Amino acid sequence: MDKPRQGWAGLWNISFGFFGIQIGFALQNANMSRVFQSLGSGIDDLPALWIAAPLTGLLVQPIVGHMSDRTWLGRFGRRRPYFLAGAVLATIALLIMPESGGLLMAAMLLWMLDASLNVSMEPFRAFVGDMLRKDQHTAGYAVQTAFIGAGAVVGSLFPYVLEHFGVSNAAALGQIPDTVRYSFWAGGLALLAAVLWTVLTTQEYSPQEQAAFGDVQDGESIAAAALAGRSLWTGLPWIAAGVMIALIVQHWSLEKEVYLLAALLAGYGLAVMAAIGLARAGRSASMLAGIVGDFSGMPPLMKKLAFVQFFSWSALFIMWINTTPVVAQYHFGSGDPASAAYQEAGNWVGVLFSVYNGVAAIAALALLPLLSAKLGKARTHALCLVMGALGFAGFMVLRDPRALLACEVGIGIAWASILAMPYAILASSLPQSKLGIYMGLFNVFVVLPQLLVATVMGSIMKAFFPGEPIWTMAFAAGTLLVAALASLRIERRT
Repeated sequence: MDKPRQGWAGLWNISFGFFGIQIGFALQNANMSRVFQSLGSGIDDLPALWIAAPLTGLLVQPIVGHMSDRTWLGRFGRRRPYFLAGAVLATIALLIMPESGGLLMAAMLLWMLDASLNVSMEPFRAFVGDMLRKDQHTAGYAVQTAFIGAGAVVGSLFPYVLEHFGVSNAAALGQIPDTVRYSFWAGGLALLAAVLWTVLTTQEYSPQEQAAFGDVQDGESIAAAALAGRSLWTGLPWIAAGVMIALIVQHWSLEKEVYLLAALLAGYGLAVMAAIGLARAGRSASMLAGIVGDFSGMPPLMKKLAFVQFFSWSALFIMWINTTPVVAQYHFGSGDPASAAYQEAGNWVGVLFSVYNGVAAIAALALLPLLSAKLGKARTHALCLVMGALGFAGFMVLRDPRALLACEVGIGIAWASILAMPYAILASSLPQSKLGIYMGLFNVFVVLPQLLVATVMGSIMKAFFPGEPIWTMAFAAGTLLVAALASLRIERRT
């Protein structure tokens, strides 16, 4: 017995909530550097202020995935309670963010916003696998990507459109422009409405129905097998690596945020040791043992895709942090956040971001299916990543702000593929009972590179390219090329 085939209305309802979630992410990605600099932050401090975003994703997504796999609230379902709870909290953060009185308050609200968006977002990836037959996974993730692109267009364009309707785009240092203020408020309400649509128009399959579809497997044995027979001291190399990085930071006087990377490595080592101890005590079903065991027992295909994700998302996070200061300094001639030129650049970045997201929405439905039918999913992904690398390289040589629109086309095609192809390749190979946790763990390789960018990029730029943020775009192009080469290692059949 197989799941019923979903029509376009069903595919729409399953993923429409992601439209609202991406409005929230787009407002965050396009405007938080602008908010931080408007509140007095320097360019070199931006990576440290952005640490909240990837750190919350690293912690929240595996936990939510683990919990949602084990949740069943009757008529409220398995994934939908997390959609709704995250959306409510994210809406509150978006409504409060424009009233930030200083950098600390803005950073704390970014932490809350990103954690809440991750609570909503993570189960949506598993939701597609829950609701669709395997032969519809590619279509499901393509529709989801189209909504992600459309939501990002709306979120990115908010300030630009409001300025053209007469809303003030000017602000003194320490103040946030009204265009950004009203955009956050409208975006929060749109996010909540979109997620409510999916919650109210979908009905999840019960555990009994999933069993009838043949989707239930012994998920606990996967984590237990991964931990079985492992030495309690397996975590020591991770702890040693963390200590070594901390000593290097201290000796070479590197940026203090690099200590966070050291703490994460050491913390993972301690978690491994604790998980093995719990498994030996017969408690492999505990959350910690389950998450660490599932991480250790990732399927080989997932490991290859994780490497690709790592380098792909490094480029994206570099872009989100640095596009505003790059465009302001090199294309509008001002790095002063209090200047009119800087605020104009901030609005133009919103337009650029809307273009790459709009291209992604179209490419997900029109281009990716055609390319994957001819080349296979893995080679399609590699080709799209190369196009993204060319887009980032264009920032190095083009100085007309309007010419950057061409760069965003390549970046948009890469973005569409990053959001669709790895998940389409992966979803059909995972056990249904572990879909939430594996999707959460897969997203670890989305947030880990972001943490590296946030902790290490500042030190690299200060040491080699002080005051020259344009070189971050060269790094972004290089990491996408590495990801493209790694994609070619995935089997031809994908």
